[in-house]
Parts: sequence; structure tokens; C-alpha cells
Amino acid sequence: MKKYQNAKLSTKEVGLEITVFGWVNKRRDMGGVIFVDLRDRSGIIQVVFNKKHLKNNFELAEALKNEYCIKVTGKLQKREESEINPNILTGEIELIVNDLTILNKSETLPFNIYDDKEINSELTLKYRYLDLRRDKLKKIMMMRHKINKAFRTYLDDNGFIDFETPILCKSTPEGARDYLVPSRVNPGNFYALPQSPQLFKQVLMISGFEKYYQIAKCFRDEDLRADRQPEFTQVDIEMSFVTQDDVLNMAEGLLKQVVKDSINKDIDYDFPRITYKEAMNRFGSDKPDTRFDLELNDLTEELKNTSMTVFSSAIEDGGIAKCLIVKNNKYSRNEIDRLTEFVKIYGAKGLAWLKYDNNEFSGVIAKNLELDIQNKIKEKFSVENGDLVLIVSGKPKVVFASLGALRLKIAEDFNLIPDNKFNFLIVTDFPMFEYSETEKRYVATHHPFTKPETTVKLKDPENCLSVAYDFVLNGYEIGGGSIRIHDEKMQEEVFSALGISKEEAKLKFGFFLDALKYGTPPHGGIAFGLDRIIMLLTGTDNIRDVVAFPKTQSAADLMCEAPSIVDVKQLDELNISIKKGIKND
Repeated sequence: MKKYQNAKLSTKEVGLEITVFGWVNKRRDMGGVIFVDLRDRSGIIQVVFNKKHLKNNFELAEALKNEYCIKVTGKLQKREESEINPNILTGEIELIVNDLTILNKSETLPFNIYDDKEINSELTLKYRYLDLRRDKLKKIMMMRHKINKAFRTYLDDNGFIDFETPILCKSTPEGARDYLVPSRVNPGNFYALPQSPQLFKQVLMISGFEKYYQIAKCFRDEDLRADRQPEFTQVDIEMSFVTQDDVLNMAEGLLKQVVKDSINKDIDYDFPRITYKEAMNRFGSDKPDTRFDLELNDLTEELKNTSMTVFSSAIEDGGIAKCLIVKNNKYSRNEIDRLTEFVKIYGAKGLAWLKYDNNEFSGVIAKNLELDIQNKIKEKFSVENGDLVLIVSGKPKVVFASLGALRLKIAEDFNLIPDNKFNFLIVTDFPMFEYSETEKRYVATHHPFTKPETTVKLKDPENCLSVAYDFVLNGYEIGGGSIRIHDEKMQEEVFSALGISKEEAKLKFGFFLDALKYGTPPHGGIAFGLDRIIMLLTGTDNIRDVVAFPKTQSAADLMCEAPSIVDVKQLDELNISIKKGIKND
């Protein structure tokens, strides 16, 4: 018996007796004739139950309900011209059933799977196996397969070798929190689930394989959001004997091919490359959305000597002042007040503003800001009637964060972001270090194996750059990497700059530091966030849509009810006890 997929059938098979399987998607009883839209993975075909043709009991067809799983055999025929359905692939044909088998019945569904309206997320996650029957999610999962395949095909065609690296490995807490796994055979010791295969892929370069890739599961115990899950998938890539340009050119070609193979769209431009410093100064973000033109403008020089101390004092204290020019402003005074509260979320003390109408500035600060400074602002930024100038001053980190977020909000409010546009961007020259207010020390911006642009500036961590890079798409970081340190002495210097002693380094990264002593080649790589790329290419804004079995924002799997308590006997075997006051029953 040949099994056909519903949507693969066409007029070519008319006249054949065929068997199809699937679920009852819709049922229409016309009295003596029952029409059923039968759904499988490929799509829908109309099957017709007629008393004249059905060999077994017609009552069986009358008993059918939505989501019954059935097998039908019959003769495929062309529909009458007036009955053709142009909205489905099989709209010209229908199956006249002569044999029906109910493979399994279905209870009434807990929610409607037949449209893509928003449904209570807890309900859909609990019944994820039903949620995945919805057309939207089914298409996304099929697209995920195509995108996976496109990555593998390109990398295989370009000489990369597919490796698997360990899931149980050593905890190296230099980033997000590790997920820990206790060892029964080594009481008191723990494995960690990998945050990335970073050290393993570098070791594979030391082993001489030259080109590695892996579609790898990674785990980070961190707070969740719409574009983040505790377990995620990345396309991990490493190459030996390469420069930064080699990696970037390979990765750009890879992404173009993936987009072409998956959604059949040509990316016909070279990815623009800008430095981290330029990205922050122009967009207030190291992952800017460049689909619209609104950019940050610098006002530090103009405002440093103003009598308005809210600006001059902030600048004198090492701060900066920047502004956004909103063309053809439609914000009311109350709405501007709400924008002020919005920027405070990002640490700004306030939002100053100037409206330009009737060839002059108005607003609270217009009364106190020197006229010559107002004229400089007008001339420098070509301010026109109807424009609104929004100003934030303070520490650079705060100014960038608040105006970068405000830029995106304005773009949404004024519908500045075009649909169906893919703006790729490469950001380079990242800082080697960033200061952690929590740890009161400098930490690695990427990871401690990133090559510094020069070792001369390691003692000046605030101004030391790295040979690191990110790929950005429509305001999302979709991949990042670096050229790695391949020299043992340089690695020691970087650890020293991070305040990691030789003893601590040996304890955390001993096997890798030993490996560096044995002819390590120059190497570098990149890792792409597969889930995030799929999210962007499929046009959804929630990463849960692209993961078959996702977690909630509290990292819970509602379908299989994880995490869950375990038997005390299991804890005893692992030599683990639960602290008093923590419920475990």
C-alpha cells in the first residue's frame, strides 16, 4: 500500500485508488453525504463519505468528530468547476471514500486549534502537543527543519566537519549561571551543562581538524524574556588559520544562503560593518535596528558650557548629552511626560525637550537655554517646524541605554519600521572588558579566550579592544564570535587583567591551558543563535513559537511538569539534602 501525503496529491492522481491518513479538521454533514477536511502534516484534502460508495457502515462516518485520527481509502476525482477551492493546494480534487477506519477518537479540545488567535499561554504550553497542530506553529516547525538543513548543507559544502561535544562538562562560571548536575559516583562533585561548546571547539582546532561545526544544545540559568530560553540551540563554528575577515566573509555567505534556501529571499548587498563605538554613538545599542533612519545626535559640545547645570554638571562629571530629532512630531505634552517616565526605566534622571514651531523653540527648557545654543542645535541638525528634540544627559551607559530604547519606541509609535525587510549588520571592535558593578571588577565582555587587539592596553581595561564581532539582524544579535588567543603567554596576561590567578586558571581551565602548549594554531569562530534566527525569518516575536517544547518565563515545562520534586531516595544516592524551609513534597 502506497501512502500519500494529502497536499502532495494533484490532478495527476485522478482515477487512482489511494489511501490517506490524518485528522478530521472540519466536518460538514449534508444528509447522506458527509464532507471532511482531512489534515496531515502536508495540508488538507477534502474526503467525501457517500452511502452509495462506502463499503462499511455509514454510521461510522456519521460518528466522526474533529481531531479523530482516521484512515480512508477511495478513488480520487476532479471536483466540479463550481466546487473548486482556490484556498488550498488540493482544491481541484476530492477523495470519494469506499473504506473508513477510525484509528483513534479524540476528546473535545481544551482550546481552538483552527485559527491563530492568541490563546492563554499556560493552556497552550500544557497541551503543547495540540498547540503544535495549529497551522502557524506547524509551518514554523517545518521552516526550522529547512533552516537547519540550509546551515548543514552550506557548512558541509565548505569543508566543515560536524562534531558532537559533551553535555556533561566542568563548571566554569565566567558568564551566566551554570545548570549543575550532581554526580552519584563522585559524591559532592558536579557536572555543568554547557553554556556553549567554547573550549571543546578550540581543543578541536588544537587537534588539527581545522573546520568544525555543530548544531549544539546550550544551557544558561538566567532570567528569561521573549527572545530567550534556558536551553537553546546554536550553530557553533570554528576555523583554524584565519583572520577576522575570513570568519566574517564565511559567515556572511552562510547567512545569505540560509535565507535564500529557507524563505527564497536574496540578500543582494554586502553586510555593512561598523565598530561598537560607532554603533553606540549612532544608535545607543550594539545591536541596532537599521531599518529606519532615526539616530542619536551628540550635543555634548553645545551643552557643556550652558548655565543649565542639569546638562553642564553631568558633562563636567564625565557624562555626555545626546538627542533624538522626531520629525513631524505628533506627541502631545502628556505623551512626552510618559516618554520621560519611560527613559527613567533605563536610569535616566529625566528627558529634556524642545518643540520647534513657528520658527522658534518652545518648551520648559527653551526659557532657560541660551538662544545661541538653541540656534546651534537648529543649524547643526537642520531642525524644521513640527520637529521635536528629545535630550538626555548623564553617564554614557545611561544615555545610550535610555535613548537607544526610546529610539525603538518612537519607531513603533510612528510606524517607522518597514515590514518584510531584513537589515543585516556586522559590529566589530568590541571592548575587551566591561566593568561589573556586582563584582566590582572588570570582566570579559565576550569570554576570557578572546584575543585582545593588542596586549599593550591590557593594563588599561577601559580602553582595551578585542578582535570580536557580532552579527545583527533587525535589532537582534543573531551571532557573535572572535579570534581566539592561541598563545599561552597572552592567555596568562588576559587572565591577569581579569584578576584570575594562575592557580584559579589552572583549577577552572586546566586541560585547556595544557592543550595550548602543544602547537596551537591561530583560530577563530562564531556561534549563531538558531532559535533567534528562526524567530526572525518566520516573522514571530516570541521565541517559544520556534521551540517544539519550550519553557515558561519561570523556566517551567508545563506539559511534562518540570522541574519537579524527586524521591528522597534519589537525593540520598546523590548525597544531597534540601535546606530547611524549602518544600520538597
